[in-house]
Amino acid sequence: MQKIKTALLSYGMSGKVFHAPFLALHPGFELLGSWERTKKLIQLDFPVVLSYPTLEAILKSESDLVIINTPVATHYEYAKQVLQAGKHAIVEKAFTTTVAEAEELAAIGKAKGVKLAVFQNRRWDSDLKTVKQVLSENLLGDLVEAEFHFDRYNPGLSLKQHKETANAGAGILKDLGPHLIDQALYLFGFPTAIYADIRTTRAESLVDDWIDLVLYYANFRVRLKAGFFVREANPAYVVHGKKGSFLKHRGDVQEDELKAGKKPNLVDWGMEPIAKEGLLHTVENDEIIRKSIRTLQGNYYDFFEGMYQAIVNDSIEPVTALEGIQVMQIIEAAIQSNREKKVIAL
Repeated sequence: MQKIKTALLSYGMSGKVFHAPFLALHPGFELLGSWERTKKLIQLDFPVVLSYPTLEAILKSESDLVIINTPVATHYEYAKQVLQAGKHAIVEKAFTTTVAEAEELAAIGKAKGVKLAVFQNRRWDSDLKTVKQVLSENLLGDLVEAEFHFDRYNPGLSLKQHKETANAGAGILKDLGPHLIDQALYLFGFPTAIYADIRTTRAESLVDDWIDLVLYYANFRVRLKAGFFVREANPAYVVHGKKGSFLKHRGDVQEDELKAGKKPNLVDWGMEPIAKEGLLHTVENDEIIRKSIRTLQGNYYDFFEGMYQAIVNDSIEPVTALEGIQVMQIIEAAIQSNREKKVIAL
């Protein structure tokens, strides 16, 4: 099996939790190491890999693929250097800070003939996969509305300074927003217009920390919300159609289990507890039914398998640069909508 030699640009939470475990599990990847600026931690988990002192050292290495998992404001600069060096790239969300930056990266990747993907791992959450199945089976009839939440109760400021200082990559719109926006586009396609309300609710916050976005489609609407003052969480996914409704609380276990040090596998990884099953209330065979729906298995491994196939067999990336551009188009339009207090046509 061909090995994709892979390097990370940081080994903080995302490198340790979301990337390295799946690179280690997948037989097609070889983790070379990570750029580490101060703390040298990767060799504690992977003794045979390298701790690179600079980005230049990674660019000169034998790496085939580089994962840009640094603060959002650095994505464009680092990804551009990686692509220009002729290496494949995975860029975490938010893809960039502007549409123009995203479009330039896509153009460079195409010109260099390398693969460029956006790490939207939450497409492979168990709850989102279950919502997609309900929609694909047309259990709700023609859609009327959907509402997705990414809610937390966390009134304190993050200890990560890049998240709380006023910079082009900070704020909830570019942190949790890309997850919600990508999931909406993945399920429903690109909307015709958007209205956005963006607020700062924490007393000492310097960045936006509450969003309410409405995506306009021809015959239905999709609402996306996120904030830090939700002590009792709403269902994360609420979808209403002309036949019925589906409600699903956020229940994917992968992030918590990865943070707890559990190693992913291909057998029983990403299985939600039964108590988190979604509620389907609809009509089947002219009979009204109200029942729980078994949650599908989630596994971020599938993103890495998709990237492996893209590099080795020249298939489409699991999340393409174009899809990353579209998320950035929604974000820019949301900022404009909030500033002008009006619906923005897309």
